[in-house]
Amino acid sequence: MPETWWRGAAIYQVYLRSFADGNGDGIGDLAGLRSRLPYLADLGVNAVWLNPWYPSPMADGGYDVADYRDIEPSFGTLEEAEKFIQEAHELGIKVIIDVVPNHSSDQSQWFQEALAAGPGSAARNRFWFQDEPGDWKSIFGGPAWSQVADGQWYLHLFAPEQPDFNWTNPEVHQEFHDVLRFWFDRGVDGIRIDSAAVLVKDFAGGDPDGYTDQLEVHDVYRSWRSLAEEYDGRIFIGEVWFPDQERFARYLRPDELHTAFNFDFLACPWNPAALRRSIQETMTTHIPLGAPPTWVLSNHDVARVVTRYGREDTSWDHGARRDGVPADLELGYRRSRAAALLAMALPGSVYIYQGEELGLPEVDDIPGELRQDPIWSRSGFTIPGRDGCRVPLPWSGGERPFGFGAGEPWLPQPEAWNKLTAEAQTQDLGSMLTLYRSALAIRRDQLGDGTLTWLDTAPEVLAFSRESGLTCVVNLGPEPVRLPPHTSVLLASGPLEGEELPTDTAVWLV
Repeated sequence: MPETWWRGAAIYQVYLRSFADGNGDGIGDLAGLRSRLPYLADLGVNAVWLNPWYPSPMADGGYDVADYRDIEPSFGTLEEAEKFIQEAHELGIKVIIDVVPNHSSDQSQWFQEALAAGPGSAARNRFWFQDEPGDWKSIFGGPAWSQVADGQWYLHLFAPEQPDFNWTNPEVHQEFHDVLRFWFDRGVDGIRIDSAAVLVKDFAGGDPDGYTDQLEVHDVYRSWRSLAEEYDGRIFIGEVWFPDQERFARYLRPDELHTAFNFDFLACPWNPAALRRSIQETMTTHIPLGAPPTWVLSNHDVARVVTRYGREDTSWDHGARRDGVPADLELGYRRSRAAALLAMALPGSVYIYQGEELGLPEVDDIPGELRQDPIWSRSGFTIPGRDGCRVPLPWSGGERPFGFGAGEPWLPQPEAWNKLTAEAQTQDLGSMLTLYRSALAIRRDQLGDGTLTWLDTAPEVLAFSRESGLTCVVNLGPEPVRLPPHTSVLLASGPLEGEELPTDTAVWLV
């Protein structure tokens, strides 16, 4: 694969705890992931992105990192991680891992040193300690300041177990440069940067302006880009949430990040005007920068797309999660199949969250005592949080745990998932898994990086052509529409009605 592989890659997100359990303890691990690498190769993805795999107390699913130079023992060992990277490369699969530069774990060596050293120490200057708490609120709910035994307070934009780094301290910059080299030297191909826009703090700026998109954060990523260019084909992907494309685009300048998640597309309702606007604005933003767009339908923080597209309001907003809102899953399933063909046909790279290719719905009925997302407890047990999209995958068999592993999974799987296992769908030519495999095979040869040309259609239809000659048509209206002139049908998300495209259906034509 060329060193510009990331410009048009299909990237599969692995939430390791829920992917596959190799040792029978109910928690997904590297042994399970390594055993399923042939599945990912057969699926047809170009790269895998793993959520944090480092040692962690798991106060926030691994995003409270205690040690960047080792592997969480419940996942495996550093040696296993190195073998995984090698085995993935042998199958032509690139490896992307998470880095969390905004915060640490309260169990990390640095933070424990800060607690022991006391006020005014160099160790405390790696974090944000002060004598009185500020008024910022935690993104997870509650105050963003917690007190330690000697009376000082420390900042945590997320959970109290996740103290924020002080990015005015050169030690912090050097530490992350060393971490990046540690993993690049071991063959990691890319780094996904968690909460990329909130590193730098201005305490006079208010909440959230004082920690969101400060100018100095761009200096951090310029230095990282310079480091990455010492290696071949290494990339950075930013998690950047902004309502306007201008601020988003600053992170994609040629000397900063290579790509960033396009959350505007993810958050769009299933509406032709909204989707057309999002696609067009995304293309307009990226083309002048020479950066490829990214297209994302779901991830480990967002309600699964089958459920979301089956609700009356199909948009997404972290501030209004609508957990437990009823959904027409049959409708959501049909729309998510069409959305998959739309996303995979667009120019740039596409991300597939594990289980998306199986058509898994959100699990809304997890008992409160089994929920582990800190949003659940920090909200006073009123907001269920993100566990519903993190339930372990069903691989095979008719009974739980559906081939996930020998032990009881860390979150319960619905009994109805026996019809959604990878094994069952492999034998079904009309399954979601078969659709994804077929689409990714065509995409590898005919789509990926490039541009698009919009076709004139009715307002409820999205249609565009790609350089290869492939045309994608999506009908979001209530009635079937006539297909444009074509030679043949390459792939459709659902059955066609002669020369008409039914509602909530997509098709690839040549």
